[in-house]
Amino acid sequence: MQDPFDGGVYNKCTNAAFDGMVMPGTTKLPRYVVQKGTAATLDFAAVTAQAARILQRFKKQWPGLADTCLQAAQKAWQWALQNPAVEYDQNKMNALYKPAITTGGYGDKNFSDEWFWAACELFVTTTSKEYEPYIEKYIAAPMNIPSWGNVHMLGCYTLLRTRPVLSAKPGLSLELLKQQLLVFANNIINYTNAALNTIMGHDKSDFVWGSNSVALNQSIILINTYLISNNKRYVDYALQNLDYVMGRNATGYCFVTGSGYKSPRHPHHRPSVADGVELPVPGLLVGGPNPGQQDHCAGYPSQLPAESYLDETCSYASNEIAINWNAPLVYVANALEALQFKIGYSK
Repeated sequence: MQDPFDGGVYNKCTNAAFDGMVMPGTTKLPRYVVQKGTAATLDFAAVTAQAARILQRFKKQWPGLADTCLQAAQKAWQWALQNPAVEYDQNKMNALYKPAITTGGYGDKNFSDEWFWAACELFVTTTSKEYEPYIEKYIAAPMNIPSWGNVHMLGCYTLLRTRPVLSAKPGLSLELLKQQLLVFANNIINYTNAALNTIMGHDKSDFVWGSNSVALNQSIILINTYLISNNKRYVDYALQNLDYVMGRNATGYCFVTGSGYKSPRHPHHRPSVADGVELPVPGLLVGGPNPGQQDHCAGYPSQLPAESYLDETCSYASNEIAINWNAPLVYVANALEALQFKIGYSK
């Protein structure tokens, strides 16, 4: 997705419109590589800079790959410096070009979080001073639960994981970052949904499109808070939200396909619909309760936020499969597995 000539990254590669419920490879419609943008380019820079750092440990297995990732990250950063405010505006683009692209736009008008995340990853990987001003500028920004529209917290995680790198740079305020995270985590756990004994759902604003990712990203925040505080209670609360996703919720569903005694059977997931197998692909997390009900499917059992879930293929607002809520499930499940002996859950 990176332009090899200038380092910019295209927003997406897409059909003009969504495919029907068919298997991959069935459709033969043209696909379009669509517009480079600042957000996509900085996200790419962050991911490839982190990948370069990880892949350094595997030079024998993948010679040269770490170097390639770092070069791609640095080239993307340079493109962003030259194009600091290129917004992907799908409606504006469709007014100028045909065919109209009607797949999800995910427009983003605020790039401060992308600048921060990319700078954090490149700084930790390279220790170059050129990225410090961007960290200093945004390090004190308000913390938020990560989402596709706000990746600031991802940069915070990286800085806190690599404290020895940051501690050598007093201007980057490691102590401030730690205190911010502690305050933010304490605000999360101070409000518990008494009916379900979980921090998820203490406020109806938790129940957005992909609400299960809200629960799991809350848990990731708490696990990272444990890592800087060594206070087990943060992990206890993180486990509550995994319990919520796995079935202790107002719907009674385990939201992971193929798990538990009552799990989604009709997710909004093309391979699960089209593969000719009655049960869906197992191990996938659906979006979860969403009172917005943007799909306008008939049959939602309730308007109440915690119960606004429908196990039907048409319900993309509550029963969709998406990578950005399956990823935090993988993180939380594996983190709790890794910590179980240290914190005393297992002996």
